[in-house]
Amino acid sequence: MPGVGPRPESPEEPPAQEVLLLAAAYVSDAQYNRNVPFETSPRAIRRYYFYNNWTMRVAIYFFICVDLSLALFEEPALFPLPFLATSVAEVICLTAFCGRLVHFASITSRVVFWKDTKNICIMVTIVLTLIDLIIYGSLEAVHIHGVRWSRALRPVFLISCPESRQIRRAFRSIRNTLPDILYVFLLFLFSVLVFSLMALKLFGDRGLRTAEGAPYFTNILEIAFELYVLVTTANSPDVMMPAYNVNWWYSLYFITYIIINTYIFMSVFLAVVYNNYRKHLKNEIRKLAYLKRHKMIEAFNLLKVQVGTEFVVKEATWRQLAKVVAPDISSSHLELLLRISDEGQKGHVDKMNFLRLADLLNIQVVTVNIKRHPLESWVPWIYQSSASLLVQRMVRHRIFVWIYDIIILINAIFIALDEKNPFISCAEWLFLSLYVMEILLKLYTYEPTAYFGRRQFWNWFDTLIIIAALVATVTNTSIQSAKKYNSQQILDIVLILRILRLLRVIVSVQRFRVIVTTLMNIGPTMLTFGGLVFVVYYAFAVIGMEMFHSKVHFFDPNFTTPDALVCGNPALKGSAFARDRYCKNNFNDLASSFIVLTELTVVNQWHVLAGGFALVTHQAAKLYFILFHAVVVILVVNIFIAFILEAFFVAYSLEKSDIETAIEKKIQELGVGVQEEDVKDRKLTENMDTKDGSFSREDGDRRRTALKGLYCRIASKKYRTVDALLQRMFESEIAPEDEGPSLDEILNLSPSDIYPKSPNFENSA
Repeated sequence: MPGVGPRPESPEEPPAQEVLLLAAAYVSDAQYNRNVPFETSPRAIRRYYFYNNWTMRVAIYFFICVDLSLALFEEPALFPLPFLATSVAEVICLTAFCGRLVHFASITSRVVFWKDTKNICIMVTIVLTLIDLIIYGSLEAVHIHGVRWSRALRPVFLISCPESRQIRRAFRSIRNTLPDILYVFLLFLFSVLVFSLMALKLFGDRGLRTAEGAPYFTNILEIAFELYVLVTTANSPDVMMPAYNVNWWYSLYFITYIIINTYIFMSVFLAVVYNNYRKHLKNEIRKLAYLKRHKMIEAFNLLKVQVGTEFVVKEATWRQLAKVVAPDISSSHLELLLRISDEGQKGHVDKMNFLRLADLLNIQVVTVNIKRHPLESWVPWIYQSSASLLVQRMVRHRIFVWIYDIIILINAIFIALDEKNPFISCAEWLFLSLYVMEILLKLYTYEPTAYFGRRQFWNWFDTLIIIAALVATVTNTSIQSAKKYNSQQILDIVLILRILRLLRVIVSVQRFRVIVTTLMNIGPTMLTFGGLVFVVYYAFAVIGMEMFHSKVHFFDPNFTTPDALVCGNPALKGSAFARDRYCKNNFNDLASSFIVLTELTVVNQWHVLAGGFALVTHQAAKLYFILFHAVVVILVVNIFIAFILEAFFVAYSLEKSDIETAIEKKIQELGVGVQEEDVKDRKLTENMDTKDGSFSREDGDRRRTALKGLYCRIASKKYRTVDALLQRMFESEIAPEDEGPSLDEILNLSPSDIYPKSPNFENSA
C-alpha cells in the first residue's frame, strides 16, 4: 500500500501513527457501511477523515437544502425574490457541490472517481444548471420569459450525495424492478385498450349521455382514460351509471373489468415489486456484509503481530484503535468491550474477535447510575417503616397495573357520554385525581431520576398527559366560573387531552408496546423512502409549475364574481373541477404543487384534477397525471409497501443478534447488568468484587478499578435498523474463514471473471 510501511511483527513495538489512522479509517467505514475506495497515503488518509467529518456533512446538506428551497422564491414563487438573488444563491450552492467533488477526487484514484456514476451525474447537473442560468438570465434581461428546466434536476444533488446511499439504494430497487414490472404494465395497458375497444363498440352508438350531458364512450382516448381511472376506483360507480341505467346486464362488463385490472393486475404489480425488492435487497445486504468484513480484515492485517503460531492484535494497540474510531468512548465502556473481545484475558485480541469491533461500537451500552430514593436518605425511619414498605409492594405488584387498566376503560366509557351532565363532570375530576395519585405513588416507590430517565418514554408521556390535562381542566373551570369570555378553545384542549389519556392502554398491554416499539424501530429507516418520495414529488412539482402555473386561481369563498366561480379561467365553466371548488388545488407555487401531488397519491378524485388542468391547457396534459400515478402509486408506493412488510417482519420477529447476546452475557458476568425494571427500582446491592474472579490478581485490580461504579444495560434498539438486522442475519451465515471477494471486484473495479464463484454484485459506490 502506498505511503504505509509494512507492519512490524514485534509484539512490543506500537504501530506507526499513519498505520493506526489507516486501520481506524477501515474500522470506521465498516461501522457506518461506507464503501469509498480511498488512497492510503498519509495525506489522503487525513483528507479522508476531514471528508467524513460531521461538519462537512452538515455543510453539504445545508447547501442541498438551500438549493432545493430556491423553488419557493423563484417564479412562480410562494415568496418572490429577484432573479439575481436566487441565481447568486444557486451559484454558491453549485460551488459548494463542486468543492465537495474536488475533495472526493483528492482522496481516491482517478479510475475510481471516473467510474463512479454519481460523480458524473453531479458534474453533468452542474454544467446543465449553469447553462440554463445563463440562457434564462439572458432572456430575462431582454424581458423574454423563459423556462427554468434545470430546476427539475436539483434532486440529483440529494441523491448523489455520499451520505444519501440509502436513497440511492431505493432508486436502485426501482431501477432493478423496472424491467420485470414493465412487462406487467404493458400487459395491463393492453387489457385496458382491449376493454376500451369493447366499450366503444358496446356503448358508442347508443346515444348515451353522462350526468353532465356529455356523449358517453364515443372517443377511444376518453374511454381509455376513464377506464384507467376506474382501475383506481376514483370514478366508480359514476362511469358505469349511464350504461347501467339502460340495462343492468352492462354492469357485468364493468365488474369483469374491475376484477381483472383492479384486483388481479394491481395485485400482480405488488407481487412483482415485492419479489424483486427482496431479491435485490438481499444482494445489497450481502455486498454490505462482505464490504464490512473486507474492511475489518484490512484493519487487522495492518495491526496484527505474531504471538506463538497465530496473528493477533495487542491489547494496547486495540485500545488505541478504539479511541481513534470512537474518541468519546468512556474508559468503563472501553474496558467492557475489551473484556468481550479478549475472552481469555490473554492481553491480545484474535482475528475472529477483532472482526466484531465495528458491531461492538455500534451497539450502544447505556451507563446507569443506580441511586437511593431521596426519601430513604432524608427520612429513612418513615420510608423504611412497615406501612411505607407495604405501599411500595402494592405499587410494584401487577394487580396495581390491572386496577388502573380497568380505571382507564371505565374512563373511556365516561368520555363518550354527555359532557354537560353534572355527574359526568364530577366523575372526570375523580378520574383525574386517581391518575394524579398513581403518578405520586410511583414517584414515592421508584427513584425519580430513574423513573424519568432519558429513555423512559412511556413514563414521560404518561406524566405529561396527566399534568397537561390537570392544568387545562383547572384553567377551564376557573374561566367558566369567572364567566369572562368563551373558553371553547381551552375546553377543546381538555377534551383532546382527556382522550389522549386512553393511550395509556398501550403502556399496559405488552403486545401493544411490542408493535409500537417495532414501528418506532423501523421509523428511521422509513425516512429513506420519505427522501425518495420527496425527490419524485420535487421533480413532478417543478414540471407541473412550468406547465400549469397561473392557469387556475383561488378566490375567497365569499367572492361570487364570475371569475371566482370558474377559478379565474373561463375554460373551466361547467366543469366538475370548478363545481367542486378545487381552485386552491393549483401549481402556482411549490407548496401548492406538493399538496396537489399528495391528493393525486391518494387517487380519490384525481381524474377531476386531471380533467380540470386538461381543460385549461390541452387534453395531452392528462399524460402528466397518468405518468405520476404510474410512477408514484403503482411503483413507489408498492416498493414502500414491500419495504414496510419486510421491515416489520424482520424487526417484529428477529431475536437479539449474537453480538448483543455476547455483550449482555459479559455484562452479567461482571455483575454490572441491570434490567429495565431494575432501573426504576430503589437500588442494586451487587458487589463487583465478588463477581470478578476471572481476572489475575494484578490485571483484575486494574480492570475492577476501570469498571467500578458502572451499571449498564443494552440500548440496542437504536441500532436495530432493517439494514443492520438483515446484514447481521447474513453475516451469521458467512463462515469465519470466508473473506469474500476482493474490494475491487465488489465495487466492479476489476473484471468479474477473476472470481467466477463469487456473488454477482452491482456497482453502488
